[in-house]
Amino acid sequence: MSNFPHDWRRIAAELDEQGWAVLEGLLDLPECDEIADLYDRDEHFRSKVVMARHGFGQGEYRYFAYPLPPAVAKLRSALYPPLSAIANAWHQRLGFDNRFPKDQADYQIHCHNCGQTRPTPLLLRYGPGDYNCLHQDLYGGEVFPLQVAALLSEPGQDFTGGEFVLTEQRPRMQSRVQVVALKKGDGVVFAVNSRPAKGRRGDYRLTMRHGVSRLRTGRRHVLGLIFHDAA
Repeated sequence: MSNFPHDWRRIAAELDEQGWAVLEGLLDLPECDEIADLYDRDEHFRSKVVMARHGFGQGEYRYFAYPLPPAVAKLRSALYPPLSAIANAWHQRLGFDNRFPKDQADYQIHCHNCGQTRPTPLLLRYGPGDYNCLHQDLYGGEVFPLQVAALLSEPGQDFTGGEFVLTEQRPRMQSRVQVVALKKGDGVVFAVNSRPAKGRRGDYRLTMRHGVSRLRTGRRHVLGLIFHDAA
């Protein structure tokens, strides 16, 4: 992993302010290629989703099987502890009682005890004309409120278009759209479904969704790291 750990104080502040933060150089370029090359190796995956069949958009993705490939498992385990501290602070602000353990392995046990046993990290592949509709990655009642996407391809060189897009639904206001610019190896951490925001009468919930704009040319690979497992 390149340039890890990151400035988590800055990341926490940006997540509080806008619901997302860029993790520059999360992966080095050889790591990006190593993970992207896994896509056609069936032994690493439990299922494949063709988005057009389900109305999710166009393109496809594959869910990893347990045990995760070492590079994916290492990154997921390394990111979880600092993100769990931010997640717990968010839950406290929103008045939620549940808290997340400090260690990802302990949280995985908790998910399995809740009946959510299927791994959710995934590898996405987009080609010309592909896109991903706005959505939230919810797989059961147990939800870790933050997730990470790492770009494995180089914009302008490997593909054009295919911007990462976030929307924020604000009470009694129209939704705000944000486009996150990433380079190959960068990650973005963002809210899974909602985040706290400061109001005149205290904190309130903002609903968020994410997606990918239409790819114009080339091929785009992305690693998605979701921390709760699926039912």
